[in-house]
Amino acid sequence: MLRTLIPSARPACGDAALWVVLAAATGYGFRDAATASLTLDLLLPLAVLAVAVPWSRRRPGAAVVLVNGLCAGGLADTATPGNAHVLSLAAMSCLLGARVAEARRPLLVLAGCAAVDLAVCAVLRAQPVWWFYALTVLPAALLLPWLAGRHWRGRRQLVREGWRLARGLEERQHLVAERARLTERAEIAADMHDSLGHALSLVALRAGALELSPDLTGRDRADLADLRGTIADAVEQLRETVAVLRDPPGGNTGTGLPVDDTVEALLSRAVASGVPVRWERHGASPPLSSLVERGMYRVVQEALTNATKHAPDCSISVRITHEEGRTRVSVMNAVPSTGGPPQANRVGRGLTGLQERVTVLGGSLRTGPYKDGFGVTAVLPHQATARTGIPSPGPVTAPATPTGPPGPALPSGTAPHPDPDLVPGADLPESAQRLATVRSDARRRSTVAFVAPVVAALFFVPSAVYLAWQLTTSVLPPSRFDQLVTGRPRAELAPLLPDRAYPYPSDHARSGPRPPGARCEFYRSGRDLLDEVDLYRLCWSGDTLLTKDTVPASRP
Repeated sequence: MLRTLIPSARPACGDAALWVVLAAATGYGFRDAATASLTLDLLLPLAVLAVAVPWSRRRPGAAVVLVNGLCAGGLADTATPGNAHVLSLAAMSCLLGARVAEARRPLLVLAGCAAVDLAVCAVLRAQPVWWFYALTVLPAALLLPWLAGRHWRGRRQLVREGWRLARGLEERQHLVAERARLTERAEIAADMHDSLGHALSLVALRAGALELSPDLTGRDRADLADLRGTIADAVEQLRETVAVLRDPPGGNTGTGLPVDDTVEALLSRAVASGVPVRWERHGASPPLSSLVERGMYRVVQEALTNATKHAPDCSISVRITHEEGRTRVSVMNAVPSTGGPPQANRVGRGLTGLQERVTVLGGSLRTGPYKDGFGVTAVLPHQATARTGIPSPGPVTAPATPTGPPGPALPSGTAPHPDPDLVPGADLPESAQRLATVRSDARRRSTVAFVAPVVAALFFVPSAVYLAWQLTTSVLPPSRFDQLVTGRPRAELAPLLPDRAYPYPSDHARSGPRPPGARCEFYRSGRDLLDEVDLYRLCWSGDTLLTKDTVPASRP
């Protein structure tokens, strides 16, 4: 139970901490408000935040809409449109960008919230300051935190993908080490099968020949028969062990340990052991690579082993023919004198491994019945030209930059992964492609996070600057207003008047009573751009000042 409660408690604690911060900002704004309602301006916003903060995890778009409703309600305030809910709106918008991967629906939510704010201003026939607030501050609180949240999400995703790739590389390195170990086991198994199996077969054959010696007693013959049976059992156990150590057929077969022996020495030992071998060589012996010499040695060795095991009484002929560019090795054995089909017709593990070895060298191997016996024929190139076996997989490494540190050393015999920057058309591994995609997304989000505010500024700043210029150049200070004297001509009062009149008086100010035939102008009494100030009304008859009065900022 404890393990199930801890993960669910962490989000709850985070939501509680966020609500406390936003509630403190709301309480601070309520304290500074001159005229505020406890229910509408404090308790209701706190209740809305208590719903919006948990929703920001499951329905972040709905949380933004709720808090934007608080900001839209602030536009109905007759004193000022600004309130502390803008901070809550920015927080919800940032969480929307951090918790939602796509961009289409969040942008629709933000655009809908901005449209609601402008619609509220239009319905309430708000003052220019309210329009300025709805066109600049609220869109900035919606868009910029959302972009910051998306940038934060992209960076977190990039870090997660980097660690996932690192874990994948570590697992791949373990697989490479395991593959190298299995390859080494296969090489040891091949050498055990080829060398030790051949030697044991010759020992068994020699023990069988000693049984026919006329100088031995019956006990000696029985001992030799037991010895030959023990050697045969050892050969079978060796083959079973090799079957466990070797890779499945078709896997990568190593070339084995270096061999200093020659085909001539191998055939000489077979003749000395009593094997009826006749061999001949045709053509000039060309220079052969060490791999081809070892392959030719293994072909003869495996063929002799099979012949002495399955048909010990048959005669064996070995022919090595050197042709232009290739060497043909043929090992043929006749049917034993006892008659019956030769058991060598069965292709065992030795011939399967031999097929793999010859194929790796770029040659071909043909085995099967030949005339009255069984034949093994291999055609090997003088130089190894092809390798069609399955290569061991090399470690996957992320593409390194030219100035970066050198990568880890690759195991011997492992081809390094081609650098896509150096090899045209080279394909990246799947993990590197995934990391490149995440990097591209993070780079695109970062670019948008920096470019979007610039574009928004190019759209909003000119109108905002023009509106601020109109508001600040139509201010008539109270000290100058007191110096204005009715009945004086405009030319005399011009030094006390601002450059231009206030162009956006409210309908309440315009509807006030005025002298018949007079033309009235309005001036602002203060420079506060985000607060409604008193207006001064000057009514002129021609160029003469008839009346001056003050229009209070608060509506009756």
